[in-house]
Amino acid sequence: MARNSRSGGGKDAVATARRPEVRLPPLVPYEGEGLEPDGDYDGVRFEGTDLTDESGPGARFMDCALEGCALDRTELVRARFIDSVLTGVRGVGTDLAGASLRDVEVVDARLGGVQLHGAVLERVHVRGGKIDYLNLRTARLTDVVFEGCVLSEPDFGDAQLVRVEFRDCVLKRADFTSARMESVDLRTASELDIARGVERLAGAVISPVQLMELAPAFAAQIGVRVEA
Repeated sequence: MARNSRSGGGKDAVATARRPEVRLPPLVPYEGEGLEPDGDYDGVRFEGTDLTDESGPGARFMDCALEGCALDRTELVRARFIDSVLTGVRGVGTDLAGASLRDVEVVDARLGGVQLHGAVLERVHVRGGKIDYLNLRTARLTDVVFEGCVLSEPDFGDAQLVRVEFRDCVLKRADFTSARMESVDLRTASELDIARGVERLAGAVISPVQLMELAPAFAAQIGVRVEA
């Protein structure tokens, strides 16, 4: 059963994210020759499949496993991933704008320039790997956990984050411009580097050490000069 507890027990405890519990059925190997627009993939294993430059807008992946697939410039606009696991996927310029991910695990991904603007992520666990220039502008994230991964220059501009956790992960030059947060836990992020939007951290919880590290940014935001 997915967790729906609160850390600690006090009235100010932060709500923890409900994690996906994906149990894949027996899968059939993918034997197609390319993705199809609005394609329906149910119980399929994509193993080492080269999906470079493939186009499958509106495709639906349910109870699927994508393992070691190449996703360079793959177009999956408005695609839906449900009860699926993506392991060791790699690529640059993957387009998932407006996509929907529900009960999905992403493990050891190596991606760059992923377009997820306007996407909806619900019960998603991103574990390990490195994602550069992740575009989540105007996206809605609910019960999402980033764990042990590196996010370089992620863009959360105008995004809505509810019960999102950053656990033992690195956030480099993150952009939270106009983001809205509720029960966002940043305390165990191994590195927290915010380029823009530090004033949008209302609704998030940080550690005392992080507060000290972010103090210059907070001071600059309210116009305070700090001089020795």
